[in-house]
Amino acid sequence: MSFVQNFPFFSIILSLVCAVVSFAANARWARRLSIFLLSASVVLQGSVLVYCAVHHVRYYYMMGHYPAPWGNELTAGILESFLAMLFAGVMLLSVLGGMRRILQDVPADKQKLYWVMVDLAHVALVALCYTNDIFTGYVFIEVLTIASCALLSVRRGGRALIASARYMIFALMGSGLFLIGVIFTYSVTGHLLFPQLHTAIAELWSTGGHRFSVTMSLGLMTAGLAIKSGLFPFHLWMPDTYGQATPASSGILSGVVSKGYIVFLIKVIYQVIGIDVFAASGIQTVLLLFGIGGMIAGSVSAIFARRLTTMIAYSSAAQIGYIYMGLGMGTEAALGAVLFQVVSHALTKPMLFLSGADLMAVSGGHQDFNSLRGAAHRDPAAGCVFTVGALSMVGIPIFAGFIPKLYFAAAAFHMGWRTWAVLLALALSTLLNVLYFLYTTLLLWVPEAGEKRDRRLKWAAVPGLVFAALNIAVGLRSYGLMDLFRQGMDLFCQ
Repeated sequence: MSFVQNFPFFSIILSLVCAVVSFAANARWARRLSIFLLSASVVLQGSVLVYCAVHHVRYYYMMGHYPAPWGNELTAGILESFLAMLFAGVMLLSVLGGMRRILQDVPADKQKLYWVMVDLAHVALVALCYTNDIFTGYVFIEVLTIASCALLSVRRGGRALIASARYMIFALMGSGLFLIGVIFTYSVTGHLLFPQLHTAIAELWSTGGHRFSVTMSLGLMTAGLAIKSGLFPFHLWMPDTYGQATPASSGILSGVVSKGYIVFLIKVIYQVIGIDVFAASGIQTVLLLFGIGGMIAGSVSAIFARRLTTMIAYSSAAQIGYIYMGLGMGTEAALGAVLFQVVSHALTKPMLFLSGADLMAVSGGHQDFNSLRGAAHRDPAAGCVFTVGALSMVGIPIFAGFIPKLYFAAAAFHMGWRTWAVLLALALSTLLNVLYFLYTTLLLWVPEAGEKRDRRLKWAAVPGLVFAALNIAVGLRSYGLMDLFRQGMDLFCQ
């Protein structure tokens, strides 16, 4: 075995060690250790990605001395390592870009615990990307839920606690449904590892045995992860959750935490259930309809929002709808579009929250749109970053957000009634995005009387500018990234 093949396991162990050490250290060293962990993780996952892409392999890593089906396994391939690297990179840029607000919003006696939760959120996301065991996935889903609630509630103020409680209620409801689904699945198959589950479910479905039980278990697991990731109509926790958290936490929660649940759901659909069984169960069509509903409902809610963070949060609900619409389409081309949407949203949403916080800071801390008029002149770097994010959300060419819409439209053809449903949903959602994102962007750049432009570049704006550069790079190099996804999907869907 190559030494690089150990890196997924090293990443998980390193994260757990850093969380323990951070708990024992002071706040300054805990912060440094978390930044080191996220930086090292980007390098480790990038090394695994290069290894898998060069050798075109997807390999199993046995945990301990017990082989399958009794032991636990990790699975690493092109998609798994790329997504783990993406999550670590987005977390790193989010905490660096929101560092000033973390030190300001989080009480001094709780800052050490904040960094412990960052470490735990990271280990959960990496484990969800690599795990090959459905119960281990559930364990890290719970770890991610607890860490996410802590990242939200650590901010001063009662509203943050209320938002955290609301988020916890929805998250625990989703976790409970997923766990019941796992129990049902184990009761009818007797397995927990993905390959054995896939074989057992395929045999049960082909023979007609336990079809109702299999459908119920698949539906419960899908519903649980859909609730936790914010699928319509279970997205109502988003405005308060993202709006009350410190900007770095908002970037992490919207950019990668919701995507961690979705990535694990993708693994369950393709590696546990099998896309043929998933389509035959009828759950796929339900996801398509609810995804389209989320695209429209989220955008309409964003139009009527009165605060900037609320608008961005409802936009997240709409963007999550795109992902579930793609999963409901159920083709390999649609899966490629889903992966692009995951990348685009993970790079764009933290950028909007970070730049939005800077724009509010130079507007007296106000979030209403009247107070934000001309804010881009008071902080041009934040204004430029927000503009790039807004144009990406709308789907303007050369930005990352344009690519998944293009691939969704291409994947929709030759799908019967789904073709028109998807195309109409894409057109209507894009129009709605134009109404609120371009209006907000123009408002930010309209100067008030006597407005003076601040031409100084603040170091705190650098992570946001890196987000913007990555967004444009993904938009310009989309064909190369799609080729990488195709290689990964060939291995991932085997």
